[in-house]
Amino acid sequence: MTDAKIIRSIGDEPPILAEGRRTPDRREVSLRWLSGTFLTGLTSSILMGVALFAALEGRELLAIPAEASTMTRLGSDPKEGAATFAQKGKRLIAATIAAKPADKSVMDVPTVVIEGEKQVIRKRPFAHVKMALAASYPLEESYPRFDPLNMVSSGEKAVAAAPSPVFYGSDVESEVALKTSDFPAGTSHFPLAASMSLDEVEENVRTNGSVLTAGDAQVSTLYYVDPQRFASDSDTLDMINRLSARVVEENTTVAIPTAITEATPEYADDIIPVRANAKLGAVLLGAGYAKAEAQDIEDFISTILQRRELSEGEVLRIGIIQEGEKARVVRVSLYKRGTHQLTVAIDDKGKFVTGAEPPYLAAIATAFDDNPTVVADSRDLPRVYDGIYRAALSYGMSKDMTARMIRLLASSVDFQARLKPSDQLEAFYSVEDETGEATDESELLYIHAKFGDTDTRLYRFQDPDDMSIDYYDQDGKSLKQFLIRNPLPNGSFRSGFGMRRHPILGYMRMHTGVDWSAPRGTPIIAAGNGTVIKAGWDRGGYGNQTLIQHPNGYVTSYNHQSAIAKGVKEGAKVVQGQVIGWVGTTGQSTGPHLHYEVIVNGNKVDPQRIRLPGGNSLRGADLAKFEQERKRIDDLLNKGESKQVASQ
Repeated sequence: MTDAKIIRSIGDEPPILAEGRRTPDRREVSLRWLSGTFLTGLTSSILMGVALFAALEGRELLAIPAEASTMTRLGSDPKEGAATFAQKGKRLIAATIAAKPADKSVMDVPTVVIEGEKQVIRKRPFAHVKMALAASYPLEESYPRFDPLNMVSSGEKAVAAAPSPVFYGSDVESEVALKTSDFPAGTSHFPLAASMSLDEVEENVRTNGSVLTAGDAQVSTLYYVDPQRFASDSDTLDMINRLSARVVEENTTVAIPTAITEATPEYADDIIPVRANAKLGAVLLGAGYAKAEAQDIEDFISTILQRRELSEGEVLRIGIIQEGEKARVVRVSLYKRGTHQLTVAIDDKGKFVTGAEPPYLAAIATAFDDNPTVVADSRDLPRVYDGIYRAALSYGMSKDMTARMIRLLASSVDFQARLKPSDQLEAFYSVEDETGEATDESELLYIHAKFGDTDTRLYRFQDPDDMSIDYYDQDGKSLKQFLIRNPLPNGSFRSGFGMRRHPILGYMRMHTGVDWSAPRGTPIIAAGNGTVIKAGWDRGGYGNQTLIQHPNGYVTSYNHQSAIAKGVKEGAKVVQGQVIGWVGTTGQSTGPHLHYEVIVNGNKVDPQRIRLPGGNSLRGADLAKFEQERKRIDDLLNKGESKQVASQ
């Protein structure tokens, strides 16, 4: 169409405008449109910038209290509810750390309950939780403040001695009642089968020979049968297995320690690690020995070693006998990298002579173990104690159950240390319903704690004899310490074991224990289970003194007490953690403190360095029953985890 035709078709009249309006001029600029376009572009740029910044350098926006600077390895399994980390340049960026619903499950487990003469099998709910302790948990209720005395004291609420649940091996849909009655051995209404012939007996033995010799059970009649008679190409009776010898410990001598009086000579070993190259006399002077005595020792040993200097890493072992106020060196041994170098001793004339190597002392290998442990910087994370309580309460565990877990882990976990992002705690316990909330009747059956390099598993076990309850590791050993190294949990270390100048008497003498200072009246607890052999005033300067006899020749001594607890007297039985007295300054003392000693077969040793025996261990029938219960718990947990994986 031509332009003229187009104009005629649409007309050439001006546009219709509303009242007060005018025809827009194409040369004008719309401020409304311009501002809208500008704001749209600005918003888009900001959003794109934030996205790029978060993807490239967004640590400040995504960081959480669990700083990745404490991680020594890259991440953990996210299925465990722990933190995950990504490597970027020279920094580790925390991606997320939060508890997931899959970290807690409630399973119905058939258990056997005794009701009268019947065994009732019914399903009972049990909760299984896996807690990432470094996650951020809401603090909905308060919990007790950290008190080291509560972790070892017997004054807190004890574990209820309810019967341990017995898990039934098969799954049941409803409640099943079983009743056991004696087999009628006298008369039987059942028809008896005909006796087997000799050929039938031999055929049965030949067929089941491999079964009869499998495992630990042995059939005695097979000893009197020619083993080759029932041999085959595939199965051969192993007669050597029956000839294995078993060593039984006999003629064990138990030493009865003699009473310790003021005139009893006290022997002690002073372990001195050499931390820098120095003359032997200078090392002894630095440890508190007299100059003349140190010089005599250096002169004699130098004639044997052909040198006066000791090198870094060597260890001196000084044997000292103290009688009353006199202390004298009777033996000096030198070790290098744990290997004995030489020993000199005092003869009857008071002269040094070469001597034989004394019995090895475990403190020699740990002489340099008193260096402070380097702790990773986790300043943004709470303490282990707070992390356990916050996580456990968030998962529905009770305060009593959480306190029980802390007491069980006290011997292997430092609750004052800072949490690491990889620290985890797993628990298995009974509940009342499907909500998974623990009650006062709930029973803690299993704990799995991971703190740094420490991996601890504990299983609940009830002694069938006295019905007492304790927790053991997978090998049936209790984590309870034989003796607590610090019987004053609220005290501060004041003075160690070794030669020093007496603060009152003013001369050098052997300090045969360790001192812990605390305000007057601070409770003192028993370091272990035992029998009180003395509780009263000591005229030798110890003031109010308590001596406790422990198994295997161990005696612990608690001195300068302001008062001795009621009931703590000679012949009384005490348990580990029981309060036996209070801090004071009686006897020869310059201030309120506890002088604590450990005596082994009459010899005083360093309580901080001695390697102590472990706790109680299950044996025999008890160990077999424990292993059976442990396997059932492990099977239940593995079965529960496989169900979760399948459902996911």
